[in-house]
Amino acid sequence: MEIWKLVVLFFSAFLGGTTIFLVKSDKSQLLKLILSFSGAYLFAITVLHLIPDAYSGADHEAIGVFILIGFLLQVLLEQFSEGVEHGHIHKHSESKAFPYGIMISLCLHAFLEGMPLAKDQHNALIYGIALHHIPAAFALASILLQSHFRRKSIVIYISIFAIMAPLGFYVSFGLSNGTIGGVEAYFNKIMGIVIGIFLHISTTILFESSIDHKVSKRKMIAVLAGVAIALIGFYTTGQTSHNH
Repeated sequence: MEIWKLVVLFFSAFLGGTTIFLVKSDKSQLLKLILSFSGAYLFAITVLHLIPDAYSGADHEAIGVFILIGFLLQVLLEQFSEGVEHGHIHKHSESKAFPYGIMISLCLHAFLEGMPLAKDQHNALIYGIALHHIPAAFALASILLQSHFRRKSIVIYISIFAIMAPLGFYVSFGLSNGTIGGVEAYFNKIMGIVIGIFLHISTTILFESSIDHKVSKRKMIAVLAGVAIALIGFYTTGQTSHNH
């Protein structure tokens, strides 16, 4: 297992969440651009890497069913998370009630997102997830701050969220190598579910953040940059693997 991936996953979310203490406005233009970039990048690597890999395994005929399950699961999760995973920040009441639905669904979402990393031979997915979790963690921290939680408590909850993707990576690594339960046969089906989640998240980011379906020049540049970097990585790793 590559420890650096665990470190990148944890600190991208942790630092993304803790920057809430440094930013006065929760409507940072930079975060919106990061969101557009990560959405485009995530969509591109799902199409270029994850879907072909999932269909190349055994029992690939049923992968489409599991992609649909993942897509619908994300629809269900968003009923509780209120879209925090795509960086949505909602104004909450002045009470200090803990947003259990948001926290639990967001942690489950992050756990599932970490799972494909066990077979991420191209290192493309790690950066997509890391970028995607920056605005998600920021939105979660913003909600907790609006609910008047203390800084120490916010840091603890952000840390819990930040550790979920590395935990998903660790568990899936064990599954794919047969060291946890020996259920290698089910791994591609799990990946199908994650692909469905990624397709929902990335397309929602790209379409929902546009006003009247019009895209600003800055957002278009961010989207094209995300796709371009994914394509460069795809052709670079493809050439390397082909040469070997």
